[in-house]
Amino acid sequence: MSKRTGDAGVEPLIAAVRSGDAKLTAALLDAGADPDSVDEHGTPALCLAVDAFDLPVVDVLLAWARLDDAAPDGRTPLLRAIGRGACEITDRLVGHGAKLWLADAEGRDALATARYWHEADVETELRRGSGSGRVERGSVRRSESGTVCEELSSGGLTIRNGHTAILTALEPRYGIRPPFDELLSRALAEPDVDHEVWWATTYALEQRHDTGVWDAAAALCDRSDPLERYFGAEVLRLMNLFDERADAPYDRPLVDLFLRRVACEPDPRVTRVLTAGLVDAMDPRAGQALPSLTRHLDAKVREQAVGGLRSEIETASPEALVAATERIGDANAAVRRAACCALASAPPDTADVSDLLAGCLVDPDRDVRVEAAARLALRDDPRGDEILRGLDPTDEDSPYHWLLDDVYRHRARAAEHPQHTPAIAPSKSRSADARPRHVECSSAT
Repeated sequence: MSKRTGDAGVEPLIAAVRSGDAKLTAALLDAGADPDSVDEHGTPALCLAVDAFDLPVVDVLLAWARLDDAAPDGRTPLLRAIGRGACEITDRLVGHGAKLWLADAEGRDALATARYWHEADVETELRRGSGSGRVERGSVRRSESGTVCEELSSGGLTIRNGHTAILTALEPRYGIRPPFDELLSRALAEPDVDHEVWWATTYALEQRHDTGVWDAAAALCDRSDPLERYFGAEVLRLMNLFDERADAPYDRPLVDLFLRRVACEPDPRVTRVLTAGLVDAMDPRAGQALPSLTRHLDAKVREQAVGGLRSEIETASPEALVAATERIGDANAAVRRAACCALASAPPDTADVSDLLAGCLVDPDRDVRVEAAARLALRDDPRGDEILRGLDPTDEDSPYHWLLDDVYRHRARAAEHPQHTPAIAPSKSRSADARPRHVECSSAT
């Protein structure tokens, strides 16, 4: 057991992990602290961070600690993460090479643990483990993907219901390929399409690169159940988005289907997927539906559609410019921010665009003001500089970090090559797997 120090007899690294202080944890490790320190019960620091669902501290420890050191109960950090339903931490541990075949005291390895919890009733298991009858429920959102899980707490014990998503993600590593209908059933069992299991199941199917999967997903798009339509459309969208073949064989059939469906789709959740698929498609016909979708009742659809107008705005399409201009006054701040980003891609001599962006400098939403200020700077217009001066471009935790970095790099190039600097610099915040029509704007989280 590691040496303990301090008035309370707690080893400093353990105290830092328990307090959730990732920066202090990193500093202690840099100063020579033992990354495999254990607490007074013999539980390694990494296990403590997993039990607390503390991803920042887990990330720090992953660079230093032994991944497979088990606690006295025999469970490794990976098995603890799976049992807790912690999807994001499980992904991290597996990605860093945690051993899948190590088993707990009951003989369950990673797959068996995930399957056990997938088949169990989480609330019943929580009551049994905590010895308490009262269960509190909440929702937690994954920091990177935005997917959600339900979190249940009782008697000091907390579990998330991400076990089915974890099982689905682990199965391919064991050579297991559940049938399409089984993965569909797993998703449909969870009515919230933002839940982890919807991403896990649709992504697992996309990864098969199978025309049979395409046909099965396409067959769902005309079903009466909107959740089935959502599932089918999402599988198709991912298959087209992540297909790297030069001939893009899925692009044209996706646009054929999505244009037909989006014109009559009554459910906004499904329309969001259809819109995202059209935004990411390369077929020029995909842009036909976007101007009208910028006027959709659902704000997320409007945001996606106006963001997808960038390529048309770059060529000064009158219809696209009008649609984006209308959204500058949208009731939803995220839509207004997307409109700023899209309009900023207009050619430098496009009339009124810079004035429209300048008008957003007094928007009631800070994200919109910052977006407008940065986009003006990228067009060599200084009217938003006062807003930018109030931000720290070196703060990597800032939601505006990459946008401010774009401005810095653009102005650095302008200073070095004043005659050859483009009016709008390419953005690091653009998704690495995005298609030409797609653009991402800065967003506070």
